[in-house]
Amino acid sequence: MITTAIREKLHDYINEADDAKIKVLYSMMEIDFEEKVSSWEDEDFLEELDRRKAEFESGKVRGSTWEEIKAKY
Repeated sequence: MITTAIREKLHDYINEADDAKIKVLYSMMEIDFEEKVSSWEDEDFLEELDRRKAEFESGKVRGSTWEEIKAKY
C-alpha cells in the first residue's frame, strides 16, 4: 500500500475513532512528538537567523521580492 493511501486510512480512522482509541494512539506516539525539537529552541538555528538578519539590515545582502524570485525560475 502506498503512503498516500495509508495516510488517508489513518485520517479516516482517527476522525471516526472513539475517545479511548484516540488516547491509546496518542500515548503510542507521544514519545515521538516529544522528541521533535522546535527550530525556535535550536541555538544554532537562531544564531544563523540573527546573522542573516544583520547582513540584510547592514545592506551587505539584498533581499528579493517574490516577483523577482518567480521571474528567475
